[in-house]
Amino acid sequence: MTPFGLRLRALREARGISQSALAAALHVSPAYLSALEHGRRGRPTAGLIHQVNEFFGLIWDDADELVALARLSHPRVVVDTAGLSPAATELANRLAREIKRLPDSSIQALAAVLDKAGE
Repeated sequence: MTPFGLRLRALREARGISQSALAAALHVSPAYLSALEHGRRGRPTAGLIHQVNEFFGLIWDDADELVALARLSHPRVVVDTAGLSPAATELANRLAREIKRLPDSSIQALAAVLDKAGE
């Protein structure tokens, strides 16, 4: 599941709206909405994000959060290591291979390392 899919499902469930009802309101198929929630589809379009914001009445920070989550929600990421060190390429390949087996605690620890490096 992607960050956008998780938030979309939470919004839908908090308001007691079925997947098929939301899909109809957004003019998409229930299968597409399910795939979006489960991370089997790429990022939603800006138009769909706008429709979701309008449907749920999201404004200001909540609407901006949904846009930011959509940006982070591409389920198939490509990492370009051209021009980087062999160690960087090895790390990218290991992460791609191993991420499915990492527990959430390890993923959070790796994210914290990246956050600290970006300061």
